[in-house]
This record gives sequence, structure tokens and C-alpha cells, in this order.
Amino acid sequence: MILVSSCLAGLPVRYNGSHSLHSKIRELIENNEAIAVCPELLGGFVTPREPAEIIGGDGEDVLNGRAKIIEKSGRDVTDLYVKGAYKTLEKAQEIKADTVILKEFSPSCGSGMIYNGEFKNERIAGVGVTAALLQRKGFQVISEENVEQFLQEVE
Repeated sequence: MILVSSCLAGLPVRYNGSHSLHSKIRELIENNEAIAVCPELLGGFVTPREPAEIIGGDGEDVLNGRAKIIEKSGRDVTDLYVKGAYKTLEKAQEIKADTVILKEFSPSCGSGMIYNGEFKNERIAGVGVTAALLQRKGFQVISEENVEQFLQEVE
């Protein structure tokens, strides 16, 4: 079973109420090969919500207590992101996921790139807090940008 970011399945759960529909991921859901989850909603956020970025590192640093996740207005929302990461981990374990496909650039789900923490639309190498936790626990985490390659490899 595959766990996927809800926004990639076409659900309007992104911070601004939009989605990031990926047709191949929608097919996985429709074929009962994947289950959608939104770490941020599991953590207690609502849609829409204020944009947030990791300040002082990446998701690994957040889990290690060396970085925070801050909304654009300055509110510290680290605890909600960490809570969502752990709830996502529980779901991945529950469904015995072998792969997790997450939305790139997100402070939760980025698996290779995140925003730099300055709210200037600039990206840096790094992982979101959910991606970091799932990788620590041995899950294969990939970006939606690598879905086509992943699906070719498993066929």
C-alpha cells in the first residue's frame, strides 16, 4: 500500500485551500493502491491556513529541537507540525505502507526541497518534518516529482 499527500490526490487541503492534483496519484487512489493523508490537518490545522516555513534548518532539525516552524505572521506552530508527523507515521504503520509519496517543498512533506524560512519563495535542499520522521522510521519517501519513475520501477 502507498500513502500519499491528500493534496496530490486532488483534495483542497493546501494552506490556501487549493490542491496539487497529480493524475497518476489520483489513479492509485481510485485503484485502491493508495490512501491519502494530510499531516497538517492531522496535526490540527484547518484549511485555509497561514503559510508556514521551517526556520533554522529542516525537518530533521525540527525533530531534534534545533529548528522551528513559524507562520508568516510569526506564530510558532512547530508542535502542530510534529503532531501531524506522528499521526501520519501511525497511519503509515497501520496500513503497512511500503512507500510514501509526499508534496515537495512543504514544511511537512518536502522530501528533497523546502522553502528557506524567509517567506521569499526561495527553496533550499532539505526535508519537511513528516518526511524526516517517516524516513527515520524506515519508510521510502518520494516526491510527486518522481512518481513516474517510481511507477515504472514497480511495474
